[in-house]
Amino acid sequence: MISMTLLVALVGFALLFDFLNGMHDAANSIATVVSTRVLKPQWAVLWAASFNFLALFVFGEHVANTVGKGIVDAAVIDATVIWAALCGAVFWNVATWLLGIPSSSSHALIGGLLGAGLSKAGFSGIVWSGIFKTVAGIFVAPALGMILALVLVLAVAWTSLKLTPLGVDKRFRKLQLVSAALYSLGHGGNDAQKTMGIISVLLFSQGMLGDTFYVPMWVVLSCYGAIALGTMSGGWRIVHTMGSKITRLTPAQGFCAETGGAITLAIANIGGIPISTTHTITGSIVGVGAARRLSAVRWNVASNIVVAWFITLPAAGLVSAAVFFATRFVASL
Repeated sequence: MISMTLLVALVGFALLFDFLNGMHDAANSIATVVSTRVLKPQWAVLWAASFNFLALFVFGEHVANTVGKGIVDAAVIDATVIWAALCGAVFWNVATWLLGIPSSSSHALIGGLLGAGLSKAGFSGIVWSGIFKTVAGIFVAPALGMILALVLVLAVAWTSLKLTPLGVDKRFRKLQLVSAALYSLGHGGNDAQKTMGIISVLLFSQGMLGDTFYVPMWVVLSCYGAIALGTMSGGWRIVHTMGSKITRLTPAQGFCAETGGAITLAIANIGGIPISTTHTITGSIVGVGAARRLSAVRWNVASNIVVAWFITLPAAGLVSAAVFFATRFVASL
């Protein structure tokens, strides 16, 4: 058992990660609506943050349960594991944010948890079914987002045959407000729950939840509030990358990208799959650009983003493992 002071400090650190997650992933929710000039940046972040928080009334706690019980065996979890996992995730989030790289906060957290769990208990402490589900999401989420966005582009083109370009633009400037809201709901519903799972499993490891793992309401409210505040703080380096460097977007294309991403996130939230919102919206944006013509996508930028996807899990895991062993060493002195 750890002291209440240390427990409070770890919960606060987890909420800091949640805040950074919102700031780092603000681009996921608002890049398209800003790049198409449907909303000014300050209004876009407020719009996205509001729906990030409202997601608590829409989705259950399936993703939180997966992160809390389905990545590392709950019996392995202790304060040192959580501390090391959060250090790995926060380090990678801050590093990629400073570099303007839209990496995955979700996979940084899971990589950190894996690194710390492996350092403590080896492979026996890993819940492989949860790992397979998460790794599958690395490939499935962007692919599904891209396919859905392509289908939506075709549907929009078919239903807009009788409209002038100005008429199409006017229609989808309004509809993009809806698609941005739906995407922000999915973003909050997936990403806030990952921190909910981390805090809840920490409380469970300290015997504060009894014999049954669950997510207390104060944890739910705190995590959704933290990610919403983080989104409100922005993340303009990554907004620029996501909103304009990959491909140029019109309001109709922004609607298709956000809606394709929102559907993908809703499926993942219901299935309890901790996917990356960054991967999802990137795949959707690439799909929209490719629907116009392959040369409309800046493939060099997209390829750099994909490289960041694959190194996030091991990079955060290595930092986490280093912090775990360093903490153990210091504690033994």
